[in-house]
Amino acid sequence: MPVSQDRFSVKPYEPGDAQATIDIFLGAIREVASRDYSPAGIAAWAQVEDAEIWAQYRASRPTWLAMDGSKPIGFTDLKPDGCLDMLFVSPDYQGKGVASLLLATVERTAREQGFQRIFTEASLTARPFFERNGFAVVTAQQVEKRGQILSNFLMEKTLK
Repeated sequence: MPVSQDRFSVKPYEPGDAQATIDIFLGAIREVASRDYSPAGIAAWAQVEDAEIWAQYRASRPTWLAMDGSKPIGFTDLKPDGCLDMLFVSPDYQGKGVASLLLATVERTAREQGFQRIFTEASLTARPFFERNGFAVVTAQQVEKRGQILSNFLMEKTLK
């Protein structure tokens, strides 16, 4: 069931949405996260080696797209263990409430599924957004992506 907030809406992922999610993912990293990570780190992170495997991951768990009319502008997902694995918004739609709309969708679904908490591994770029939305840092982490070490934060939120 599509959810709407002002001019944006959220719809469930469909198999034909794979390329749109790849484009959003790559654009957000290359144009937004590049403020917080080195060029080498961005180059290592901003890769989708196999679009088929990407599409299988998106289809294997609840995934939602934020839409501006018929244009995909963001996406998120929720793994069976309560992990919000991905939340990315197109660079042109940063700061317009798209991530908040997507997060609300994840939280509502998590509550419906009986989760007491959700968690994520937030980038340096995303950490302030998650903190503003009730997530707390559990620990700082160093993760390896294609030979580069990137900092992120394991964060969680208790659902009420």
